Amino acid sequence: MNPSAIIFDLDDTLYLERDYAISGFQAVAMAFANRLGPPDNIAATMLSLFDTEHRSRVFDQLLREIGMADDPSLVREMIETYRNHQPAISLLADAERALMRQAERFRLGLITDGHSHSQWNKIDALKLRDRLEAIIVTSDLCDSDCAGRTYAGQFTNYGKPFPLAFELMSERIGVEPRHCVYVADNAAKDFIAPRKLGWRTVQIQRVGGVHTSPPINDAAAPHHVIQTFDLLDELIM
Repeated sequence: MNPSAIIFDLDDTLYLERDYAISGFQAVAMAFANRLGPPDNIAATMLSLFDTEHRSRVFDQLLREIGMADDPSLVREMIETYRNHQPAISLLADAERALMRQAERFRLGLITDGHSHSQWNKIDALKLRDRLEAIIVTSDLCDSDCAGRTYAGQFTNYGKPFPLAFELMSERIGVEPRHCVYVADNAAKDFIAPRKLGWRTVQIQRVGGVHTSPPINDAAAPHHVIQTFDLLDELIM
């Protein structure tokens, strides 16, 4: 593979997204205890909903579960609390080992989708700013980042599978795409852009990971699949 740079995804790659959800649900349950009821019970109910088809609308469904009327204003407040809370999360042990091993051999970076404030809170909770050469949260990207590119001004969302973040990362760390590796978890969207640009791609399949959908076609499939970062070195040596 002969890479010079390894770029990581964040959620369910370096830490478990479920741990963030648990942390966020606890924050919401505590903040709204006077309106929702005992925090432990409320947090447990939200976590149980996280494992159902209601994952994308946990707070709306929670109100129904506890017998409250739909309340869009309250749900918006709960979402803001969830997004803005200081998460109690930590790097997975194999991710910590990989970062330590690879820091001296490769340029390291991060590309992640998600709400900007939430993602930066996660990054800070994991103490990643000083360990990675470049970090791109795709929701921070805007038209000015597209200056001189053929698609400038055509889009408002530059998240994956859009290629902008990967183009910028290659430029910022000074490594040609063919020498970059992207390691991520979500085969539905994570590998389309880097593959098209000539990166190598590695999917890490986490036990307890949220995204388990298979790639939609060959162009979306990763080049390699691993279950632990302890196997990454074998692929990139």
